[in-house]
Amino acid sequence: MKIFKKQNRVFKSYLFSTLLIGLLSFGAESRTIPYTIAYTSNDDGNLEIYLSNTEATSKVKITEHAGGDGYSAWSPDGKRIAFYAKYDEKKTWSIHTMNSDGSNRKRLTHEFGKWDNSPTWSPDGKKIAFSREYKDGNKSWQAEIWIMNSDGSELTQLKSLKGGGPYFTPDNKIIFHSEHKGRKSEISIAEADGSNIVQLTNNDSEEWHPEVSPDGKFIAYMSDRESEKAGNYEIYIMNIDGSNQKRLTNNAFSNWYPSWSPDGSKLIYSSITNGVKDIYIINKDGSSAKKIINNGSQAAWLKVQD
Repeated sequence: MKIFKKQNRVFKSYLFSTLLIGLLSFGAESRTIPYTIAYTSNDDGNLEIYLSNTEATSKVKITEHAGGDGYSAWSPDGKRIAFYAKYDEKKTWSIHTMNSDGSNRKRLTHEFGKWDNSPTWSPDGKKIAFSREYKDGNKSWQAEIWIMNSDGSELTQLKSLKGGGPYFTPDNKIIFHSEHKGRKSEISIAEADGSNIVQLTNNDSEEWHPEVSPDGKFIAYMSDRESEKAGNYEIYIMNIDGSNQKRLTNNAFSNWYPSWSPDGSKLIYSSITNGVKDIYIINKDGSSAKKIINNGSQAAWLKVQD
């Protein structure tokens, strides 16, 4: 009988401990904020990178660099972020990587007087492509696309690609805005080695910042093709082959940098009104646009599914 009572007390103690640990674990988990949007803001007076949850109920600053940081790109596993930082009184822009909490910051490119920007990760996370812009010896503006290992090694120019804003598709191709008609840009797609270039849009306008949906079927981008004023951009989507081009936003503001949700049903983008930049969310069909983040731009949505 005494043995039974002792075993019963031991069992009750074990059960209580298990429940307590479970409750504490649940409480800790419920306090964890799932930061899934990286964006640029000057909330503290300097351009830095912040993280926010989708509901924008919490945010955290993860960089601290006097020259300014921006244009975040999540790695496929969500553990790292590629971005650019500015140096030499903003004459030099360089590509960096860091952990998603801002730690282990590493500078990958160092070319003085070159604007390295718009980094994008390959689907396996082993490569980073980016834009490089600069004036050559004849004062002519050059826009190139380069690729390197994610540690900065084996830096190589994709010489056949003239333009910027590269983005990898799930099947390891690159979409980008290519230069045509002087300085006008169109959306094009190519193999990862720069071969087999196919132009997807054909308008007497500027079309920039293409991003492919997670399923690889659609491209979101920004264009001023239907605007009365040049440079007043709206958000568009189209099929991956360039068909079925559709305008999503329609307002007096300039809308930039679309980024897909993990399930491909929504987009976030920046809207610029009288110089003030805010981040909006919109359904893929163009409905239910609403502001979610004040004073933010260059937003990138983490694509890793829970």
